[in-house]
Amino acid sequence: MLDYYDRRAPEYDEWWEGSGPYAERERPGWHAEVAVLVEALRALPPARTLDIACGTGFLTRHLPGTVTGLDASAAMLSIARERIPGGDVVQADALAPPFPDGTFARVATGHFYGHLERADRACFLARARRLAPELLVVDSARRADVPAERMDPRVLADGSRHAVFKRWFAPEELAGELGGGRIVHAGRWFVAVLA
Repeated sequence: MLDYYDRRAPEYDEWWEGSGPYAERERPGWHAEVAVLVEALRALPPARTLDIACGTGFLTRHLPGTVTGLDASAAMLSIARERIPGGDVVQADALAPPFPDGTFARVATGHFYGHLERADRACFLARARRLAPELLVVDSARRADVPAERMDPRVLADGSRHAVFKRWFAPEELAGELGGGRIVHAGRWFVAVLA
């Protein structure tokens, strides 16, 4: 999986920006919803935050407070480093962050939780709760054109093919899975829950 994200780093933001191969996709309301999601994140109270699997820092840069971005991919972090001025970036395994319990006020993750299979979800949630009292999860909204979960085929610009486990969430379902919480965003494309 690390190889996939290292290869995807230079083109990752095309998904967010609707450019490159995503420019031709039918995604009604995508750009407006990305803007609404970003504003919802910016409106959160500032907190000392660890963003686990921060990727390129596309969402990380909008989290208020002092932010540390963590990712296993050096290629992703090289982009994130430029987006989190004044914050730290740490290369580490997202399921084993190298911090003592209680180091942060909030753990955040964007489009990582939905890639975790059952055993890894339990591991992630247990570790996140030890690191901080608050957990913010941003992920993909369940839509009629996708199942609840599947192995998702991905083809990168270099022609490499990958299969990535992927889940999509109804907002209440995600909140319930996290043990409750406040729905920060519920849209056609994204959900965000603060637990």
